Amino acid sequence: MPKPRGGVRVIAGSARGRRLDTPPGSGTRPITDRVKESLFGHLDPRLPGARVLDLYAGSGAMAIEALSRGAVEAVLVERDAGALTVIEANLTRVGFDDRARAVRAEVTAYVGRPAPGVAFDLVFVDPPFDLPTEEVERVLAALASGWLAPGASVVVRRHRKSRVPEPPDGLEFPRVKAYGDTVVLVATAT
Repeated sequence: MPKPRGGVRVIAGSARGRRLDTPPGSGTRPITDRVKESLFGHLDPRLPGARVLDLYAGSGAMAIEALSRGAVEAVLVERDAGALTVIEANLTRVGFDDRARAVRAEVTAYVGRPAPGVAFDLVFVDPPFDLPTEEVERVLAALASGWLAPGASVVVRRHRKSRVPEPPDGLEFPRVKAYGDTVVLVATAT
């Protein structure tokens, strides 16, 4: 199992303070503790018992934070084999490998298939900043077509210079917050 390499850590819950490894290279942009604190402060009431889907999972830090705070299960989707190895090691390190499943897949293909039988309560969509907004919109449209539980939250992280995605029918963005070069949008399933 790789040793944790950096400043990514779980900030609250049962795995609080545990360090997580990050995939090598510049393709993964770990979310800062400041942004994570603010975001999860907003999401905390929805986490107990939640089913989580983490798209473009990177290190798995977002799903792991949700599991640490009371989510019951998570599916983490990542196309990069090296990142998937890191995710699996992180899940084992914090003891969540029995409540989470890492899947190697292209996100658009994964959500383009029929929705699973049980809907998700919380979805993280954190694609590379250079991913075209139109592709993010396709992912959101797929999610809104059966992947989301009523009242589910969908968290989208984009570069502040990116065009804000248009929410599809069934989603609205009541909360948009900028943090330096990052914009976090929290959509609600209607």
